[in-house]
Amino acid sequence: MKDYMIRAVAANNQIRAFAITSKHLVEQARVYHNTSPVITAALGRLLTGAAMMGMMMKGEKDLLTLQIKCGGAAKGMTVTADSQGNVKGYPQVPDVMLPPNAKGKLDVGGALGPGILSVIKDMGMKEPYVGQVALQTSEIAEDMTYYFATSEQVPSAVGLGVLMNKDNTVKQAGGFVIQLMPFTEDAVVEALEKKVAEVTSVTDLLEQGATPETLLEQVLGEFGIEITEKIPTSYHCDCSRERVTKALISIGVKDIQEMIEEQEPVEVNCQFCDKQYVFTPDDLKSLLEHSRK
Repeated sequence: MKDYMIRAVAANNQIRAFAITSKHLVEQARVYHNTSPVITAALGRLLTGAAMMGMMMKGEKDLLTLQIKCGGAAKGMTVTADSQGNVKGYPQVPDVMLPPNAKGKLDVGGALGPGILSVIKDMGMKEPYVGQVALQTSEIAEDMTYYFATSEQVPSAVGLGVLMNKDNTVKQAGGFVIQLMPFTEDAVVEALEKKVAEVTSVTDLLEQGATPETLLEQVLGEFGIEITEKIPTSYHCDCSRERVTKALISIGVKDIQEMIEEQEPVEVNCQFCDKQYVFTPDDLKSLLEHSRK
């Protein structure tokens, strides 16, 4: 089954919801970055959450960035998503190894430690919207729930999960976001809270064969759920030699001149997909001449 996301409404539009299966895109991230199991889980949860938040944006060119800066061994990670289902990301430290937490699970909270979650939305305005919250549990789902409540004033329930195989490949990944509209009736709020509390583990449900549709059905079935959109989602890096060239030009004439004088090729690695771009001294000379025109 390929990765995809759905958008839905329930309880006469009092509830909006999103759900995703993201096993393949999380595995692609693991391959690109050669991540340890705990970092695969952390980055996978952030990629999964970002993909759904990207789907919430309306403009075709809108871009979302989720950035975690933290005091744990992971140090942080960055993920970007668009409204078309494309997502990419990278960890600061890909190879953190930790023993399991008290529940016998991958210790994502321990790897991240205390820190800040920044949400940056570039919607074509002069300045992007930036919201920041302190990490609450550093397990990511609860931190996103806290972000929605404090920065966007939208009561939400977020569930995210990544399950690993014994060979450290990704076995399952997915999640959901359920949000209450401002006019939601108290009775609906109470009933929904009970249903959300019954969801013990996203990965358990995925292991039992759950799809994005049945994930939401599990929580929202009694509220009259209506699926309004379904789109594919994937790990997609849009780096190119042209983009890397622009980035090199931006570092300034003096630095490029120094690179030329060293008479060695310059290698530039894309942080998101680890693709290498090589610029010879002659490439750098022509780049310098072009930038001066």
